Amino acid sequence: MKNTLRWPIALGLVSVWLAACGSKPPAPKWALEAQSASERAVQAYLKGQTRVADVEWSKAFNEVAATGLPSQMARMALLECAAQTAALELTDCPRYERYGAGAEPAEQAYARYLKGAHTAADVPLLPQAQQAMAAQLLGGAPVAAGLPAGQALSQLTAAGVALRAGAITPMQVQLAVDVASQQGWRRAAMAWLLVERRWAQEAGDAALLQAVDLRLQVLQEGQRKDALKK
Repeated sequence: MKNTLRWPIALGLVSVWLAACGSKPPAPKWALEAQSASERAVQAYLKGQTRVADVEWSKAFNEVAATGLPSQMARMALLECAAQTAALELTDCPRYERYGAGAEPAEQAYARYLKGAHTAADVPLLPQAQQAMAAQLLGGAPVAAGLPAGQALSQLTAAGVALRAGAITPMQVQLAVDVASQQGWRRAAMAWLLVERRWAQEAGDAALLQAVDLRLQVLQEGQRKDALKK
């Protein structure tokens, strides 16, 4: 199976993409089901729909568990951890740790990157969208560029890693707010706005603080309305 089907982590993508090699046999049902459930889980989580996300993650992991392969479980766990990093739920990826010993080198490198513990040797193993950020973070200075080009999840994951490393800039925080807002990802938008709010307070920027508070008010209002529907 390892030589006939490649199922890379969605490192910086919202979904787990399946690509068949050689004669391109149909992807197995478990992989398609896991892909579909993980896509729904990521979207629900970033929108703040916690119960929906939990149900979909459970479906995704159950499908992957049917393979009996720790490497596949580790890959799915890293997708979950990337989404958490994008929304600034910065953990040590406990679900990944259960299966990390069976992960491939690229996944192990990505796990270290998410924790801000990667090395120079890890950089070429990372997805291309994350390599520039990873290389800059090794320098220990604030990251000078904006967010990497690519999918929204990839951009927010890179921003989350930079924040964790204490190397993010106000411009990048604003970019992260904009990315999350454009996607309608309430949880992520609120998390990044709270960072921006704290920085506005520390800088004594009353105008920015007022603007951020207004945006948070809008997000919280929508959150209350969603809660009333349940």
